[in-house]
Amino acid sequence: MGMTMTQKILAAHSGLDKVSAGQLIEADLDIVLGNDITAPVAINEFEKANLNNIYSKEKIVLVMDHFTPNKDIKAAEQCRRVREFAEKHQIVNFFDVGEMGIEHALLPEKGLVKAGDCIIGADSHTCTYGALGAFSTGVGSTDMAAGMASGKVWLKVPKAVKINLEGKFNANVSGKDLILHIIGKIGVDGALYKSMEFSGEGAANLSADDRLCVANMVIEAGAKNGIFPVDDKTIEYMKQAGAVDYKVFEADPDAEYDGEITVDLSALKPTVAFPHLPENTHPVDEITENIKIHQSVIGSCTNGRYEDMAAAANVMKGKKVAKGVRCIIIPATQKIYLECIKSGFAEIFIEAGAIISTPTCGPCLGGHTGILAAGERAVATTNRNFVGRMGHTTSEVYLASPYVAAKAAIKGYLGRDII
Repeated sequence: MGMTMTQKILAAHSGLDKVSAGQLIEADLDIVLGNDITAPVAINEFEKANLNNIYSKEKIVLVMDHFTPNKDIKAAEQCRRVREFAEKHQIVNFFDVGEMGIEHALLPEKGLVKAGDCIIGADSHTCTYGALGAFSTGVGSTDMAAGMASGKVWLKVPKAVKINLEGKFNANVSGKDLILHIIGKIGVDGALYKSMEFSGEGAANLSADDRLCVANMVIEAGAKNGIFPVDDKTIEYMKQAGAVDYKVFEADPDAEYDGEITVDLSALKPTVAFPHLPENTHPVDEITENIKIHQSVIGSCTNGRYEDMAAAANVMKGKKVAKGVRCIIIPATQKIYLECIKSGFAEIFIEAGAIISTPTCGPCLGGHTGILAAGERAVATTNRNFVGRMGHTTSEVYLASPYVAAKAAIKGYLGRDII
């Protein structure tokens, strides 16, 4: 029996000719990633174990993105802890205020992620990098500490689910609608500790930004990782980002899958995940009554890229955010922020009555820059809508694409007529 794309990458990084689902391996790491919430815990464990040296100054990446610029004293102390560690160990890829971005948008943009890599990060959405043909997965801070010291990680090789994509998106449908549709179909544990492997002509039709969005949210179906084939779009993206020495892996024709799903992209509609789980999905045109919103957030590691900003700007041009709605636009990196200024998007957003934030995870995890009060509702392009995720435990978060979030901001509600 052949190997899946994920299994081939893991075999190559563990020095084995072949691996199979369920096998325990020790894999060499190309990147170990941490942020201002998870890295301090890893640093504490690193030092508690009396570890003195990191395995690579170039392969450890630290990004201050969750609570920066610092929201309070505790956040400031967390970031200082990481800054001091980065300085002590001369870590090359340390990104702070002024050059940082939301980590899972920043690393691909900087060319730090490339096809064929094996990556761990102390953040569950590290699975994003599968969009570029890498194996990437989230781990705990203790595993991050061990990875920083040894450059290795213990893994159980995952089973795989093959997701065949057919056709093309219709207008105003995007990768966010696709992944919400899939999660709605299989549930939040439908791919538990499995690799979601995307294939087919539909996969080739997705833009790099859409692939990054889809791979980002496979964890919301319980997946260990998600991965897309490497094609001309992948290679062009990596080339523009300056990524070098990538390696292309392909699934064997006789690879074994634990299940298969087929999705016709042309049949998808703008979709929203209602509270309080990403699996609680409904096509917008099937919403039965208007749902008043108080906030619209367009950004995050899921949907803060340039195409997302463009989708929102196209909706908001010449219009005004509804009275009583707070619309927060968060470009995912400084480069994307600058592109929004150069392309005129920033002017569109401000004239519409929205605000533009520095790159930050902020409201996605109820951190800062848009925390909800009791009973408030937000439509957001983020990735989770658990109870209390964006603020008070009685608040509600509806997950949607930038197109839908911008439409709702203008209308002041979610309803079937907004599209």
